[in-house]
Amino acid sequence: MSHRYIPLTEKDRKEMLDTIGVNSISELFGDVPKNVYLDRDLNIADAEPETQLLKRLNRVANKNITKETHTSFLGAGVYDHYTPSVVDAMISRSEFYTAYTPYQPEISQGELQAIFEFQTMICELTGMDVANSSMYDGITSFAEACILAWDKTKKRKLVVSKGMHYQALQVLHTYSNIREQYEVVEVDLDGTITDLSKLKEVVDEDTAAVAVQYPNFYGSIEDLEQIKSFIEGTKALFIVYANPLALGLLTPPGEFGADIVVGDTQVFGIPSQFGGPHCGYFATTKKLMRKIPGRLVGQTQDDHGNRGFVLTLQAREQHIRRETATSNICSNQALNALASSIAMSALGKQGLQDIAIQNIENANYAKDQFKENGFDVLDGTSYNEFVVKFNQPIEEINRKLLDEGFIGGFDLGVVDAQFENHMLVAVTELRTKDEIDTFVKKAGELNGK
Repeated sequence: MSHRYIPLTEKDRKEMLDTIGVNSISELFGDVPKNVYLDRDLNIADAEPETQLLKRLNRVANKNITKETHTSFLGAGVYDHYTPSVVDAMISRSEFYTAYTPYQPEISQGELQAIFEFQTMICELTGMDVANSSMYDGITSFAEACILAWDKTKKRKLVVSKGMHYQALQVLHTYSNIREQYEVVEVDLDGTITDLSKLKEVVDEDTAAVAVQYPNFYGSIEDLEQIKSFIEGTKALFIVYANPLALGLLTPPGEFGADIVVGDTQVFGIPSQFGGPHCGYFATTKKLMRKIPGRLVGQTQDDHGNRGFVLTLQAREQHIRRETATSNICSNQALNALASSIAMSALGKQGLQDIAIQNIENANYAKDQFKENGFDVLDGTSYNEFVVKFNQPIEEINRKLLDEGFIGGFDLGVVDAQFENHMLVAVTELRTKDEIDTFVKKAGELNGK
C-alpha cells in the first residue's frame, strides 16, 4: 500500500457500522441541522505526492523567524534558556513519550517516580510543603489558586497587582465572571512595581487573597515580606506567581509566608515553540493539600517493603467527585513536566544558581548599555527583564530589528496605554556581550531615525 499510515478498509467501516446499527457515517451526524452542513468540496488543493508535499511545507516553514534564525530579546512569559541535550534524548523514549496519567502503578513506576521528583524539586525551589504533578501552564495554575482562595476563605474580594502578567489577569477575570459574587481588585503600579500604599489600603476583612508576581511582568522584584505583613491577622491567603528559575537565587516565597506558589516551568527544558504547550506548577502548604487541583503522586511501600509510587488523595478530583471536585482540571502535562524534571536534575542546585546569576548580570549589563546610549530605562530591580522607552512605536522598531537579525522585546503598549512606545526587553544567560552590544547599538540607530 502506498500510504504511510494505513487507513480503515471499506470492510472495516462496514463492520463497525453494522455493529452499531446504522447504514452510513452520515447517519451518525443526523442530529446536526441540515442548514449548517457544507454542501460543497473543501477549498483545498488536490493531494500531492508525499516527497513533493514535504518539500513545499519545508519551504513555507523556513520562512518562519525563530530564535535559531535570529537573536531573541523577547520574553514576557516565554524565554530562550539553555536546555541540556539530555532532555530531548530522554523524553523521546517511547515509555515516556506516550505516557499520560499513570492510573496503574504496577506498570507505571517510572512515570510515577518522574512526577514525584518533579513535585519534590518544585517544593525545594518554592519553599512549600507540597506540589502537584503539573498543570496546563502557569496562568491556569494562577487562576486555580485564586479559586482555591475564594472557596477556602469564603471571602469575596481578590486583591491582585497590575504587575501580574496581563494574560493571567485576563484569565482571572474570565473565571471570576462565572462566579458573580466574587470581586477582583487590581492595584496600580508605582513605576514598574506594585504601589504598596495602595495595596495596603484595599486589603480588608473581606479579602480572600493578595496575589503578586515574583519577579513581576515588568521584570521588577516585589517586596514579598512587606506585602505579607499587610494580610497578617486576616483570613486572606498570600498567592505568589513565581519564575522557578529565578528562585535559584531569589529567596523562596515560602520563606515569606506564601500560602500558594504557582508558576510556569517553561524555563526548564521546554522550548519556546511559538507559545506552547507549557507546564504549570502549583505548590502550597500541608494545610491546603487536600484542595490542590490536578494530580498528586505519593511515595509508599509495597508488600515487600520496597519503595513505590502511587497517585494519592484522588478524592479531590473531578473524575471521582464530579461537580464537588476541587477543580475541573484532572489532567497534567506529564511529558513537559518530565522535560523540566530532567533539566533541573541535569543542572543541579549549583547550575540553577549559576544560570540565575547570569540572567541578572546580563540583564543589568544590558540596562547600563541602554542608559549609556541615551535611552530612558524605567527604575526597578531586575531579574532578566526591564522596560526601555523609545521615541517611536515599538511595532515599527521591532519590524526594523528583524531586518538586522534581532527579535525585539515585547510591546508594552498592547498591555497599557501608559506604556506606549515602551519595550519589555528580556536578556537571558544565552545572550552574549557582543549580541547585547549590537542589539543596543541597532536599537539606538533605529530610535534616532
